[in-house]
Amino acid sequence: MNETSPSKVKKSNKAFPQLVTNINEALLEKKAEHINVLDVRGITTLTDFFIVCNGGSESQIKALADNVSEKVKEATGEHVWRKEGLDSKKWVVLDYVDVVVHIFNRENREYYALEKMWNDAKVTTIED
Repeated sequence: MNETSPSKVKKSNKAFPQLVTNINEALLEKKAEHINVLDVRGITTLTDFFIVCNGGSESQIKALADNVSEKVKEATGEHVWRKEGLDSKKWVVLDYVDVVVHIFNRENREYYALEKMWNDAKVTTIED
């Protein structure tokens, strides 16, 4: 398996579809921690991108999920196809079909380690 070190970009990247950029901006607006975009095109047919981040508390995780849903709807008119995990707020999934957002608490992010599971993906770290 090929382990690549992540590249780092500020806020937006022209190589990303607009939906990925809108999601990243919404996450940064609510201070998401450790945002990584995994480009899984060519690796799986599940989706094109995973966006993985974490929040520091249950209330922040909810705020992150709500802000992504609101900002994406405002910017693109697109609605979340499927939402999971809003009750427990330990791992929230927002599925936009081509982009799937994973918002974890710190413990679950470390435990499930999606970046390691998809270590063949090109990883881009998003910074404010």
